[in-house]
Amino acid sequence: DRDVTGVQTCALPISSDTLQFLLASRYCEVDRFGGIAHDLFGHLGSGWSLAATIRDWVHEKVAFDYKQARATKTAMDVYTERIGVCRDYQHLAITLSRCMKLPARYVTGYIGDIRVPFSGPGDFSAWYQIWLDGRWWDMDARHNYPRMGRILMATGRDAADVAITTSFGRADLTH
Repeated sequence: DRDVTGVQTCALPISSDTLQFLLASRYCEVDRFGGIAHDLFGHLGSGWSLAATIRDWVHEKVAFDYKQARATKTAMDVYTERIGVCRDYQHLAITLSRCMKLPARYVTGYIGDIRVPFSGPGDFSAWYQIWLDGRWWDMDARHNYPRMGRILMATGRDAADVAITTSFGRADLTH
């Protein structure tokens, strides 16, 4: 869409509730990714195919490794290091989505093992949601396939808003 001066405008039906999910946040540095996102995905248009392509790209480019987790890892760190845990995959996908005018929010919850080969008990996990067609849709750049039995605990701009745990001072996980 273009306004009367011919300047490109955004005609997305964004409400005050979804606008915050287009902006930069602690772990999702939208302001640093504009050029990167448009170089990678600018030719794709918008909508579901764009959202799925971003999710698939992150899934293919990032390797999973629990030992590479750290509380300070941002989307830019994940983009340059190409390794992380579930929250890192989601932060990168959220950031790229927001750059492409797709509102995206971080989700923390529990993911079980319903209809997947048993590999141990379920665990806390992160995924994200995009706003399309007037509703939030689940996306998961780490697992990248539909999972039954997700239990949503909280949503926010990123993990800083809805961390699984928050500690103050020294905290040593021993078991």
